[in-house]
Amino acid sequence: MKTTEHPLDNPVWNALAETHQEFAIAYDGVKFYNPAYCPFGGFVEPKNTADAVKQYATLTENFFIVGEKPLLPASLKINKELICLQMVIARKIDLPIDAEIVKLTAAHNEALCELVNLVQPGYFKNKTFLLGDYFGIFKEGQLVAITGERMKMNDFTEISAIITHPDHTGKGYAKQLITHVVNAVFDQHKIPFLHVVESNTGAIYLYEKLGFVTRRKISFWNIV
Repeated sequence: MKTTEHPLDNPVWNALAETHQEFAIAYDGVKFYNPAYCPFGGFVEPKNTADAVKQYATLTENFFIVGEKPLLPASLKINKELICLQMVIARKIDLPIDAEIVKLTAAHNEALCELVNLVQPGYFKNKTFLLGDYFGIFKEGQLVAITGERMKMNDFTEISAIITHPDHTGKGYAKQLITHVVNAVFDQHKIPFLHVVESNTGAIYLYEKLGFVTRRKISFWNIV
């Protein structure tokens, strides 16, 4: 069996084998998140993927395999390949935080889902917020910016859902939320990482300014 050289080379598989194993649905060498939490899967051996994705497709109509290109049954197809930069950061961010940052709870989940799916539809599910801690900034009672944790391993935590409402961009909210979450992850003695579509140059520029560096490119295969 092929082994992975580094946990981040196969982040979904390793998250579901480690910290997030309670959310795993496994089919003969392929691991998926329960689709109510996150529509992602990962595998070790490509030969096992066709049957596994066919079974998982009965649970959700739209999902992603992260990493190598999977083999598919005739009933399914790759809708698109999202090529992402996988970025990591080596130290805490030294940046002042003047916004009030609120830890989000189940009471905020509806607003959280609405904001993510307004800006980045298709990734955030009803129970995604249970995968980690999510934080937000409110203005006049409205949730206007968020950042949180998604995939978690023993030594790594993914920073995710870096979202600002289109009416509130340019105010530094993302920088402050990323700073807060990254530093909290370091306080847990883990290394933060994130994924960003390679064409999103504005976000990449921000992440690089904050200290993230690109580790590798990784594909998110959208299967329907």
